[in-house]
Amino acid sequence: MNVKDSKLSKLLIKPITVTPNSTLVKIRESILKNRVKRVVVVDKKIPIAIITEKDIAKKIYELGNKPIKSVIAKNFKPKKLFTLTRENTVKECAQMMKKHRISVVIILNEDKTLGGIVTKTDLVTVFLTKGSESLKVSEVMKKNLIVAAPSDPILHVESLLLKYGISRVIIKRNDKPVGIITFRDFVPAKIPQWIAESADPKEVKEYKFKKGLEEGQVNQMSYLFPFHATDIMSINPVTVEADKEIRAAITLMIKHDISGLPVVKKSKLVGIITKSDIVSVLAS
Repeated sequence: MNVKDSKLSKLLIKPITVTPNSTLVKIRESILKNRVKRVVVVDKKIPIAIITEKDIAKKIYELGNKPIKSVIAKNFKPKKLFTLTRENTVKECAQMMKKHRISVVIILNEDKTLGGIVTKTDLVTVFLTKGSESLKVSEVMKKNLIVAAPSDPILHVESLLLKYGISRVIIKRNDKPVGIITFRDFVPAKIPQWIAESADPKEVKEYKFKKGLEEGQVNQMSYLFPFHATDIMSINPVTVEADKEIRAAITLMIKHDISGLPVVKKSKLVGIITKSDIVSVLAS
């Protein structure tokens, strides 16, 4: 049987759950302790929300002088939940993820209670173990890259993540990938403290959502940026060669617990391949 026709019942995993009254502190601890990217908020076994590490990063910025303990799960802005059943197929799940640009689908029991979740990682894993398609990384990767330099302020890096709706920014020097920054890097980085101490929140917000700044403006606002990309980036990122099969890329993603890889050709950065790109193959 084609892997795309496999039932989701074979892929279900049990998610980490919290209640509507769980504090932001507990939610963040659960994400870090369990090395996951999200928790499901349940009320009497009914899934009502998903909170991701990206949601946490955004909420921390909104706090201002409010204590982190004052925020609970039900304070997060609700997002639409995408659900399927055990009888739906891998292809249907991949199509839903691609169409709505999501990384997780909730699987409901017949009584609408939480049955489990299926993530992009689950889909790429099944592609690795049961897929039959043979494609090169160069056939699947994205060539249009969002990059930054090691000396760029981390607020600039975060603005790229938010502006382009992406999960990672490659840090490049001399056309070679030297680091990578994801939203996960912002979770343990204690950014709220130094923003509160050294910057006007209104100016920070204005910077984050501007399309770009003139060089003079950047110099004038340089006091806002005591930290740079090199301070929080993961150095020596795992890369994959453009001429390798995508199974090689999937293996590296799973082995190193990452969602995307810079693609290189003779050490030079030429693209990026992510789990979303693999999901797109399954959705076709």
